[in-house]
Amino acid sequence: MTDNGAPTRSAGAEEPGVDAKLPATVRIAGVVLGRTESPPSLACWTGYLPEQTGAVGIAMSLVIEPAAPPEEATLQFAHDIVTHFDVLVDHALEYCRTRLREAHFELTTEELSWLDRPELPLAVPEATVWADGTWAIRFTESRLRLADPYGILVTFDGRQPVDVEGLDDEQ
Repeated sequence: MTDNGAPTRSAGAEEPGVDAKLPATVRIAGVVLGRTESPPSLACWTGYLPEQTGAVGIAMSLVIEPAAPPEEATLQFAHDIVTHFDVLVDHALEYCRTRLREAHFELTTEELSWLDRPELPLAVPEATVWADGTWAIRFTESRLRLADPYGILVTFDGRQPVDVEGLDDEQ
């Protein structure tokens, strides 16, 4: 991170078989994302946001397709998401509370009643940011059937949730 708080790309030793032109790590808002193995057509870095007391580490991924080092605008966008992540998770939860009531999600009567509770049955959020400016929060744990087995994905346009879907084996 630079002195002014801006995200930075870090140089470093690359893993064997990983494109040497891509940085081994990317630092965003104090979070170090390490380059992960991915198809040659894309570049992916993953790391964990700092844990709060008793909380599970929250994963954050940055995906660039076609594979290239992240541009400054992408790093700034990811920085905004990291620094406001708690608020954005709250937006996603309230969006789910409303949208999951729609008939096409086919929630049972019991599942619908869970949407009225203060704590929704959605947990362990992860963020994925793409270079094209889109991003999503995936709740990896949920008791809702439509979340089996991969969770629920809430996609955003900027800071506004715009879609929600259950991630099953068919997707």
